Amino acid sequence: MCGNNMSVPLLSEALTVPGTEKETAVVIFLHGLGDTGHGWADAMTSIRLPYIKYICPHAPRIPVTLNMKMTMPSWFDLTGLSPESPEDEAGIKRAAENIKAIIDHEVKNGIPSNRIILGGFSQGGALSLYTALTSQQQLAGVVGLSCWLPLHKTFPQAASGSGNKDTPILQCHGEMDPMIPAQYGAMTAEKLKNIVSPQNVTFRTYPGLMHSSCPQFQTLLKVKTAVEDHLLTQSLHCLKVAHCL
Repeated sequence: MCGNNMSVPLLSEALTVPGTEKETAVVIFLHGLGDTGHGWADAMTSIRLPYIKYICPHAPRIPVTLNMKMTMPSWFDLTGLSPESPEDEAGIKRAAENIKAIIDHEVKNGIPSNRIILGGFSQGGALSLYTALTSQQQLAGVVGLSCWLPLHKTFPQAASGSGNKDTPILQCHGEMDPMIPAQYGAMTAEKLKNIVSPQNVTFRTYPGLMHSSCPQFQTLLKVKTAVEDHLLTQSLHCLKVAHCL
């Protein structure tokens, strides 16, 4: 193995759940606004597969306009949560480059990019979608939980050089989400179908679920078949989804 975590800023502090066997695949999962990688690292531990390494980086602490400029973990600044809210374009692009640096680091360490899953919850899911669509590295799949597509008006042009136009994307959203309404998730799914191969976009909603994770979402992250076969769509047949409520 080569490469030094210290050369990738987010990796030096990230929580990593190592494989118990030879690591041949990686899941990178990004937390939501105000959170850290700790809770999701625990979730990854509970669903871990022996040959997968799980990386849960922490967002930097920055002032967030949406929360009265309070300083908190945030991948980029937020001014609002509606599709028409002004967006922190520079911050989004900078955050995406930091996540691409993690992907590049894992590839240099011997993990093919098409055995890397990128996922996230809420703001982290949003960053996962944007990063994948603007990355030249072909990923195994993308998982976005309760999220949206940042800078949506710049697509499909922004994805002109993407290596993920045929990469499966799985979106999951609670139907009672008061922060990121399921309607926004559905709009994102339709937008994605105009950017990537439509048959590779899956959008699932969950009755009664608000803006939170649950055993359903955590089970969806157990992407054994996706990593083994490089196709997230194959994993959809293997998901055992329990009711949250």
